[in-house]
Amino acid sequence: MENNKMYQVSTLQALSLGYTKPVINVLELKKNGNTGLGTYEGVNGEMIMIDGQAYRAKENGDIEKAADDMGVPFASVSNFKADKKFEVGEFKSIDELKVYLNNLIEENFGLNSMHMVRIDGDFSLIDARSESGYYAIHVPLKDMLAKTQKAFEIKDVRGSLVCVYYPDYMDGINAAGWHLHFISEDLKKGGHVFELKMKNGIGWVDKINSIEIRLPMEPGFDTYVLKGASEDDIKKVEQGKK
Repeated sequence: MENNKMYQVSTLQALSLGYTKPVINVLELKKNGNTGLGTYEGVNGEMIMIDGQAYRAKENGDIEKAADDMGVPFASVSNFKADKKFEVGEFKSIDELKVYLNNLIEENFGLNSMHMVRIDGDFSLIDARSESGYYAIHVPLKDMLAKTQKAFEIKDVRGSLVCVYYPDYMDGINAAGWHLHFISEDLKKGGHVFELKMKNGIGWVDKINSIEIRLPMEPGFDTYVLKGASEDDIKKVEQGKK
């Protein structure tokens, strides 16, 4: 297994507390990884990076290519190497898939490591969200999403899941456990995944053993008390539709 690095922009704590200014742009992000997920300046849509291209899911789930000069306040990407390939059958829920993925990485003693997973498959349902931008200072992410988040369903679709795993002890740097974004094969629909029903698929997993965190340089970042970020709020933003 080759060494691999997770490249992370800012922290989930900062995003949760409302730091949504650009830290880098899409062009720089692509220099540090070809697969991953995140968001854009002002939390203006969900990011899906796959095959070296960054895409933006609009609030209705429509996909567009992200311009190289778009600002990135938060993201996790890596240069995907596909350490291990696996085939999967039916999953009736996202929780079933997460249990399977946990068992998969535990087989390789990986629960304390980061992982990037890609699954190409056929889905009867993707229950997802995205959002439009909300440009403000020190407004918590949960309050932004209460105003801008839209949930939608994508049915009978073929596409790809990009799945990022962070271990529990890194909670706050990113969301502990699995975080999933979806993009359809025709690059027309996608978003942050709340729930799914999967028919079958083929996946690849990378175990990642190092991380580089790019923190904001501007003084405003240091006005945030990052340890004050609520774990409950982070979980609600990650898992809750409302």
